[in-house]
Amino acid sequence: MSPKVSVILPSYNHEQFVEAAVRSVLEQTGVDFELIVVDDGSKDRSPEILKRLSDEFGFVYVHRPNKGVTATLMEALLLARGRYVCSFSSDDIMPPDRLKKQSDFLDAHPDAVACFGQVVPLYDDGSLGPMDVRYLRSVPQVSFEESFLGKKALHGCAEMFVREKILEIGGYDERYFFEDYPLYLKILYHYGPQPASKDFVCCYYREHGENLHTNHDRIYSEILRIIADNYKSHPLYKKAVRAWKANWFSAVAAQSKLEAIRLIPKVISISPRFWLRIPKLFVPKKLLPF
Repeated sequence: MSPKVSVILPSYNHEQFVEAAVRSVLEQTGVDFELIVVDDGSKDRSPEILKRLSDEFGFVYVHRPNKGVTATLMEALLLARGRYVCSFSSDDIMPPDRLKKQSDFLDAHPDAVACFGQVVPLYDDGSLGPMDVRYLRSVPQVSFEESFLGKKALHGCAEMFVREKILEIGGYDERYFFEDYPLYLKILYHYGPQPASKDFVCCYYREHGENLHTNHDRIYSEILRIIADNYKSHPLYKKAVRAWKANWFSAVAAQSKLEAIRLIPKVISISPRFWLRIPKLFVPKKLLPF
């Protein structure tokens, strides 16, 4: 019989974290699940560690040359057999009972194609931070317009979705170097608003210097490309461009006032959303919420 949930885990150069990530998945209880790990050509000891764990616990493990995270997730998604699927990162920790709580939620909401929970940061000393307010704002649901205009955020480690429905819209889009936002826009566009809950934490998100979310220029440039490639004819497209440029400026201003000033010619607009973020240039970093 097929498992109820498939966890798909792409791995790349996380030898210091990957065993803890895998074990946190394998320790889930209360629901029948499978784990599928695809190592994306790691050059460290990750393949050795994953082969040992796969031999011990019997989960599906694939190791092959590097193709990028989006292609890796698509490969794992096509191997999955569960009714529900969630992705997980090789440097994070899955909280106990996450799979049961989220799959129970989808069982109780049969009209939903996906559901989203919350994340908390995991620091180097092992301590946990509070839930991130950016994702709490997405409760109780997120619409396409809210996501398209950058008003509500969904974390890439907090989703569970109905596998068949995601495959129907093509799954992950390999044109882009990160996986979550293109997929979430497709889900919301094709299937309508989807629920987000504050009642379960889906991920202890490990904060370290290699986190993709710290590379603001690369992320926001890609977001603008995603919406241009796929939704340029949407009536909210121009508004979305202005909104994401304002978000780009806001994120950079929170980290570096000088870099934010240099960015202004690229992102400036008449949008109030942009001008309301100008004060960030004058507020000390320690006083900003994020």
